[in-house]
Amino acid sequence: MIWDKLEISKSPLQWKCLDSKTESKRYHYGRFSLSPLLKGQANTIAIAIRRTLLGEVEGTSITYAKIEKTIVHDYSTMSGIKESVHDILLNLKEIVLKSELYGIHKASICTVGPRNVTAQDIILPSSIKIIDGTQHIASLTKSVPFNVMLTVERNQGYAIPNQSSRRHKNGLFPIDAPCMPVRNVNFSIHSYKSENDIREMLIFEIWTNGGLTPREAFYEACWKLIDLIVPLLHLEEDINGAKEFFALPILTRMDKLGKALFQHLFMNQLELSSKNSSCFQQTFIYRLSDFLNYSRQNSKTFEHLDKKSIKKIMEFFQKRFGINLT
Repeated sequence: MIWDKLEISKSPLQWKCLDSKTESKRYHYGRFSLSPLLKGQANTIAIAIRRTLLGEVEGTSITYAKIEKTIVHDYSTMSGIKESVHDILLNLKEIVLKSELYGIHKASICTVGPRNVTAQDIILPSSIKIIDGTQHIASLTKSVPFNVMLTVERNQGYAIPNQSSRRHKNGLFPIDAPCMPVRNVNFSIHSYKSENDIREMLIFEIWTNGGLTPREAFYEACWKLIDLIVPLLHLEEDINGAKEFFALPILTRMDKLGKALFQHLFMNQLELSSKNSSCFQQTFIYRLSDFLNYSRQNSKTFEHLDKKSIKKIMEFFQKRFGINLT
């Protein structure tokens, strides 16, 4: 098969996880090292990855809440509910969700007091997962209904509604959604002597809210940087009003970058259905390289995969690497 023709180049660059902690469901920590690097390379890589981790790694948050009660303004109080509307919105903002799907999704809370309402009471689509179900939302002190309709979105950065949308209509309130699973990123650079040259080691510290682990966030940031840079290797140049196509030599063959990607890309990055993702996990197929090797050895394993997923996998290899699996 095609995998037989690929020769993965072994780079001296080593990436290691030095430490990994889960202090709580919404507080994950990871420390990673990258070495050896030439002098100056560590700073170049660190700045790009840190900015990507903090600004472009995507998360899922609640963006709107519609409370089925007559409400005058954000700081209104409701009979039988301890918190004001403003406090409830802040609590909804802190809820950490995880989803691989894009688009707008609906969720809801339908309960009756007296009781404490937590994130576990939110009714969500099966594709969205609550990281910490104990997150507090409201305290119902009397036997009153608490019905809230929610809008959930996957995005990047800090989504701040414009001034016009901030005004609630019929109990619909926008929420400043922090679609940022990465809480903080630190890096340090350490120089050392290797043979006759000065080498550098880059140390990354990543904190996340549990929507992604630090390791997943690191991979996601690297993948986004690759998506940003690769199109620059395949350009059209405008000469006297006419576009002249030129391709850099790196794209005329399966280059070192393309080969190395097979070792690090995971099957779940293809956004397959949960059924097919489980199939791959049960057969210990986690990376794209595992898929190519295994499909060569035992293609019958994948006979029960739906045609849509098989087509998506083939299109991915064709688009990203120019590999035809048919």
